[in-house]
Amino acid sequence: MTRPVAAIILAAGQGTRMQSKLHKVLHPIAGRPMLLHLIASLAELGPERQVVVVGAGREQVEAAVAGRGVAIAVQAQQLGTGHAVAQAHDALAGFVGDVLILYGDVPLVSAATMKALLDRLNRGDDPRAVVLGFRPDDPAAYGRIIADGQGIIEKMVEYKDASEAERAVTLCNSGLMAVRSTDLFVLLDQIGNDNAAGEYYLPDIVMLPGQKSAVVETDPLEVAGVNSRAELAGVEAAWQAQRRTAAMRDGVTLVAPETVFFSHDTVLARDVTVEPHVVFGLGVVVEEDVVIHAFSHLEGAVVRKGAEIGPYARLRPGADIGMKAKVGNFVEIKKATLGEGAKANHLSYIGDASVGAGANIGAGTITCNYDGFLKYRTEIGAGAFIGSNSALVAPVTIGDGAIVGAGSVVTRDVEADALALARGKQEALPGWAKRFRAKMAERKAGRS
Repeated sequence: MTRPVAAIILAAGQGTRMQSKLHKVLHPIAGRPMLLHLIASLAELGPERQVVVVGAGREQVEAAVAGRGVAIAVQAQQLGTGHAVAQAHDALAGFVGDVLILYGDVPLVSAATMKALLDRLNRGDDPRAVVLGFRPDDPAAYGRIIADGQGIIEKMVEYKDASEAERAVTLCNSGLMAVRSTDLFVLLDQIGNDNAAGEYYLPDIVMLPGQKSAVVETDPLEVAGVNSRAELAGVEAAWQAQRRTAAMRDGVTLVAPETVFFSHDTVLARDVTVEPHVVFGLGVVVEEDVVIHAFSHLEGAVVRKGAEIGPYARLRPGADIGMKAKVGNFVEIKKATLGEGAKANHLSYIGDASVGAGANIGAGTITCNYDGFLKYRTEIGAGAFIGSNSALVAPVTIGDGAIVGAGSVVTRDVEADALALARGKQEALPGWAKRFRAKMAERKAGRS
């Protein structure tokens, strides 16, 4: 029988190295705040309780987790990680089960790794705690874990308190662990602060007399922490690299993978082709057989089977591109639908609009959707043809099969199959240009 799970997420650090008004754990990776990455992974385990321990910036964190079933505990003084965990005592009152201890600035820990900690805790040999360890390329100043061949921990020590021999060990402490709720706060009451920093270290519960603890190892990327903008960029880069690999494994062609950037919720079907320098913002779904040409930006958009986007196209929130439709160079679509086979090939803005199946939007066409106060819709019927350099002043409807002549400013509805022309009459004055040039040349000569 699976035991109930709770999680304590530590997020009380000042985050001064980020040089930001935004709380450190709310800085985004792939468009989602770091803290919410953790909460999303936790959700796969169905936790009974979740507690975030905060210090400064409490209001920002509370707003970010509102409605997610997360309790807030406050660490008023920064007295170490053991002290921080102790602040969750009241929020976990009455809980009996296993407790995961996580860090808000270590965002990429997977649900599978969290489960591995819990499974090891309940294997049957009753370790006091299970610590998540890793072996980085450069152990640097991480705390060290000295363990036997079975993963039983013999000693854990902070780098600043470690001997030279202990610093030579490559197995490092991520700070993440799993502990039984019945043990956690009893153990925290027993640790002291007799160390170089005068703080209460959470790892010290492992070294208290009595039952041994165990270590589970994971990939260093999962426990990469973020304390600066440079580290944030590094974790983002690592996340993107993994996501690109996953996309190609699932049948997506990335012509130049290192130039494509995803959001955490990007959905690409198989046989999608993505050319270089494409950015997926939040909320994009792309169906099969779509080609996204270079230098396009998509956000909040749906692209349906067989459509073609770009190059240099921008799809904004609410864009819905129909099957085999085409959005070409320097075309921007916002809160608008293009029906099956519709085309907007060049230099156009289509906003707050619907474009019927098979319609053709000529180069330089604009839906004038905003009057400075309110926005209005443009409806373009199936098979309609909008000539180049036209302005459709909303609210306006162009009927099925209608033609709008190039250069028109359309302010009234156009019925189906009609031709609409809304431009000044062209006139020609024979010989005027020749006479003008002669007159101006004479005037110029008189001034020299």
